[in-house]
Formats: sequence, C-alpha cells, structure tokens
Amino acid sequence: MTTTLEKTLAAELAELRATGQYKQANVVQAPQAPHTIMDGRPVINLSSNNYLALANHPRVVAAGKRAIDEFGLGTASVRFICGTMACHEALEKKIREFIGCPAATTFISCWDANVGVMPTLAPTQQDAIFSDALNHASIIDAIRLSKAERFIYKHADLAELQSMLESPKARASRNKLIITDGVFSMEGDVADLPKLKELAEKHDAQLIVDESHATGVLGATGRGTAEHFGVLGEGTVQTSTLGKALGGACGGYVAGAQVICDYLVQKARTTLFSNALPPAVCYGSMAAIDVLIEDGAKLLAALKRNVAHFRAGVADLGLHTIPGITPICPVIVGETATAISMQKALLAEGVFVSGFGFPVVPKGEARLRCQISAGHTIEDLDKCLKALAKVAEKFPEARKRH
Repeated sequence: MTTTLEKTLAAELAELRATGQYKQANVVQAPQAPHTIMDGRPVINLSSNNYLALANHPRVVAAGKRAIDEFGLGTASVRFICGTMACHEALEKKIREFIGCPAATTFISCWDANVGVMPTLAPTQQDAIFSDALNHASIIDAIRLSKAERFIYKHADLAELQSMLESPKARASRNKLIITDGVFSMEGDVADLPKLKELAEKHDAQLIVDESHATGVLGATGRGTAEHFGVLGEGTVQTSTLGKALGGACGGYVAGAQVICDYLVQKARTTLFSNALPPAVCYGSMAAIDVLIEDGAKLLAALKRNVAHFRAGVADLGLHTIPGITPICPVIVGETATAISMQKALLAEGVFVSGFGFPVVPKGEARLRCQISAGHTIEDLDKCLKALAKVAEKFPEARKRH
C-alpha cells in the first residue's frame, strides 16, 4: 500500500525534477582539498569550507590517527555519563586559550551548539531573542525550539534592531539574546559587531555570534569577527565549528563566560543526549589550531590574496555579486534551475561550485556560492574564472540582474 504521505512526497520530488531544481550529491573520491577527484576525474574545488586547506594537512591527519590509537574510534556515551575523555578537556582548553575567553564547551556540531544555546538560555515566554533575518538555518531552528518572544530584524538593519530592543515588550523581557552570524553563509558579508555589542550592553542583552565562517578566516590571527573589529575578549559569547577552517571534520563549541558554559553543560539537551566528539576530531582539531597559530600569517596572507583576486575577477566578468572581504563570493543568477544548471556546466569544465536556491536563499536570488581557500593558486582561480565566463555566456539570464 502506498500511503498519502508517500504520494505527496513523490509528487513534490517529481516537480523538483521537472523544473530542474532537484539536487544531486556529487561524490568526492579523494581527500577534501582545493584539488580533488569527483565523478572519477580531477576538479578544482570551489565549494568547500576548507578555507585554510587543513582538512588533509599531514599534521592534522597524523593527530587524528594518533587519537584512534590512544582512545579508539568513538566515545559510545554522552559527556555526563562516561563520554568525557581527556581529549575533550584538552580541546576545550585549547579553544578557550585560542579565543581568549574563560570557558568553552564542545558539541557534536555547531548546529547542536546553536540548538543547545537558544532554548536553554531563553526558555520561557518571559525571555526574548533578537535575530538577523539571514541567520543560519541552525539558528532559525534553535529559535523555534525556544518559547521566548521572537524579534526578527531585517538583515543588518541595526536601526530596526534598536527599535525592537526599545519596545515595551522587549524591555519587559527577562533574558534577552541578540544572535547573529559573524560572516553570513550565503551573503559573505560581515556583521557590524561593534554596533551590536553597543546595543547589547545598552539594553542588558547577551550578544551571541555564530563564527562558523569567520573562525580561521577573519582577524590578523584568524580568531574571527571580534578580532577583525578589535573587540576580542570583551564578553561576547560565540558559537563556532571545527568542521570548516579548523580541520574540516565535525564538531562545534560555545565559548564565553564560565557561568554560561557551565549552565549549558548542565542543561543543554544537545549535549545531554548526544554522544561526545570522536577522539580523532579532538586531536585533529587541536592540531589544526596549532598549525593556524604557527603558520597563520602565511595562511591568512594567501587566503586574503586569493579572495581579492577572485572577487576582482568576478567583478570584471560583469556578474552580479555581493561586495565583501570574505572567502564566500556569491554569484547571483536568479532562478534555482539556472543555478543548478550552471553548477553542472561548471563541473563539466572541471570546476566544482555549488548552486543554491529557495528555500536556502530567497526566491529569485539563487546563486553560485564560490568559496576560496588558502590552498588555491592564482592559476587555479584564473581557470575557475575562465570557466565561469564560458558558462555565463550560455546563461544570459544570469547576467540580467547586473
């Protein structure tokens, strides 16, 4: 028997296929790196969060292997039962020293970190959460799990945020959280952290910044948005990931005040009911942080050079992008089907870049999200730009927005 549910889902999937919006995974058949193997042939990877090219770094890989020898494959338990190993405490010490804050606690992913933070710190209708409209999906889902009053301000519109904070309903709230991405994952722009901190302090709110796309990327030593703006170590709580610049495996963390981290350890359901991080991830992530500390100047200089070169090249092609300084360079092409078709055409040219459409981004703003790594060469990027120019000629609708 075919249920109504199955019929409904089959019809929606058929519609996605018919309109060219059906997403198919491209299988990577080699280590995650600026150059990899996909569908049996070499490609330049322009779609990875591996911003510092550390996912396959020899020191990172060796550290992961050493952890398996010392601790085995996994923890087989949550933290508060018997899942806390010495490697977890060492990683959390490394994170708090790197960030420059009193405490840090790890989660199986940054998604779990965000979903742990929001409903735990603002659990009641007497609380309030203020969120940028373009925050990551994990933040959106986390807010939905909280019973707090929700205030969603237009992207980067801090005047609207201020007005919301000054409203009678907000002023009467108990715990107030302002949550923002540091670097917005689909736009590539950077939150105005100094102004957000000013508003948070003025209105007795806790500022929480998701640094997933900023850790290892922004700041003179890769410590993220706060370092970029010169406000490192000034009381902001941050969530971030170990699955992007810091080794590219999995895992996330919350770093900030001791009382906040202690409370999350006691109350956050995503740590109370999820296995602890695999030891290999702990050791590999620590090795990645060590590489960043020791070789950060060289890595960050290469990343900055590559970002500037590629962004200038996209602008020279006359394509519609969002100006910025981060490794996320979106090329806005309009419709979801166009983005997916262009992704396939670029792959045929030996360049892998992901196309994103609704509901990941608003309707009519589908895009190719180009992501630059310190491991790319200028020659790599020029090949990508040449392929992008060739493919764009076949999709004139992608140029109409410019």
